[in-house]
Amino acid sequence: MPPLVIALAAAACAAAAALLIPRARRIAASDSRWLRWWVGAALGGIGGAAGAALAEHWTVALALCAFAVGCALLVAVDQAVLRLPDAIVWPTTAAVLALLLLSAAVTGDWGRLGTAVLAMVAVGAGYFVLAFISPTSLGLGDVKLSLVLGLTLGWFGWNAVLLGVLGGFVVFALAAIAMLAARRTSMQAELPFGPWMILGAALGLAWAAVGG
Repeated sequence: MPPLVIALAAAACAAAAALLIPRARRIAASDSRWLRWWVGAALGGIGGAAGAALAEHWTVALALCAFAVGCALLVAVDQAVLRLPDAIVWPTTAAVLALLLLSAAVTGDWGRLGTAVLAMVAVGAGYFVLAFISPTSLGLGDVKLSLVLGLTLGWFGWNAVLLGVLGGFVVFALAAIAMLAARRTSMQAELPFGPWMILGAALGLAWAAVGG
């Protein structure tokens, strides 16, 4: 996308996330410092710019912008209250799915949509199995978030899915080790996993952007 479109996408996503932060605060029932308009604006703006830069068609750019805004809210809420609320996860998933369906209809690229849906099911099933095996490590919120991550990554191919999913676990492990070493957390502390899942997905999308 041209630089002007990227800048407009960044501004639009920043504004949307900032405006939705009060709703996220009500959903989370928290006044955490993470739930400030400028946090949403920063996360949404970065995600919107990256999504527009990656998109090869305006419909895909819209889908990635919806993904960016939803993820901005989910990162803030999960950091604040260690939850990934359905009231944010499901609308984000529905918006991304609808916009990718629109993209397939406009471009005729139904194969990519099929891969995206298959990836959504596969990633969601994998997370469900992991949550069933170790419910203290993964919650149902993580499982639900994995659906939209798999859907978005799947549009860009299985390599993006693989790196995006595994990347979430790797960056979480590295961050946890670093925090333990710095004595910022303990082995008994509960840490949010959603933000690291989203960061891993961002790595997968970045891989797709450079031709991986």
